[in-house]
Amino acid sequence: MVRIVSLVSALIAVCAVLVGGSLAASTKKAKPFPPVIQLPTGFQPEGIEVGKGTTFYAGSVATGAIYRGNLRTGTGAVLVPGGSGRPATGIELAGHNQLFVAGAGSGNAYVYDARTGALIRTYNFASAPTFINDVVVTKNAAYFTDSMKAVLYKVPIGPGGALGDAQTINLSGDYVHVAGQFNLNGIDATPNGKTLVAVQTVGGKLYRIDPATGVAKLITLAGGESVPNGDGILLKGKTLYVVQNQNNQVAVIALGKDYASGRVLTRLSDSDLAVPTTIDDFGNRLYAVNARFGAPSPGTQSYEVVQLRKAKGH
Repeated sequence: MVRIVSLVSALIAVCAVLVGGSLAASTKKAKPFPPVIQLPTGFQPEGIEVGKGTTFYAGSVATGAIYRGNLRTGTGAVLVPGGSGRPATGIELAGHNQLFVAGAGSGNAYVYDARTGALIRTYNFASAPTFINDVVVTKNAAYFTDSMKAVLYKVPIGPGGALGDAQTINLSGDYVHVAGQFNLNGIDATPNGKTLVAVQTVGGKLYRIDPATGVAKLITLAGGESVPNGDGILLKGKTLYVVQNQNNQVAVIALGKDYASGRVLTRLSDSDLAVPTTIDDFGNRLYAVNARFGAPSPGTQSYEVVQLRKAKGH
């Protein structure tokens, strides 16, 4: 009887070790906030937006599909199915669960319900040549860039999220449009919405823009610096993050008073970056989406969201 009890005790002990090891492995495998989040094969993302909590959205430039995922778990699913002739580039979530999406060469913009994926409204801003590239939403309006025209497009937002008719804002001041090239690209806004900040991909210039007048003023960077291949941007206080897509890096810029000047503090990079286009943040983490422009057979490529850590103090 003693031998039987001893044998049973030994078996229980072995099982405990095995189960404990299995749980430890499972816990390790399920580590939160993975450094790389896989998107569907062939998705071809361009825009990313971090929404409420740890939810993020990514748009497909190939099909216009919108993917909704979780930064903590790395899991997700397609929220808005793709469709022919409906690309998605810049993307931003506003109040009242409205997801604003730039429509690239279609000349359109789309507003979806971020909860259900239902299409709320389609805007047609322009005809060719056009490339509706990025969008920022302020308290009372959404502003879109057109990389092929010297304009911004404004969608007024009223009480309860009521959407108004589109308006065109002509750019002036220091802005110089370069025909046939990618011009204004990423855009963001100050908290009060009275100043917009945008990057011009060709030449790597930065501008601060008065949305009421369209007057653009050059942001002068110390040391004659620029941000070539500037794509998506993120403004947090007086720190500006600029994705330099083909360079596989993110410039971190400290802006001065009135956003008139700036200084490049550092450039962030990571071996997992593969032509990142746009960026957003969650706490001290930055998230960039890999577009892999120029990769062969893009419809069969893997695509990712890559986590970067903010520079210390920023």
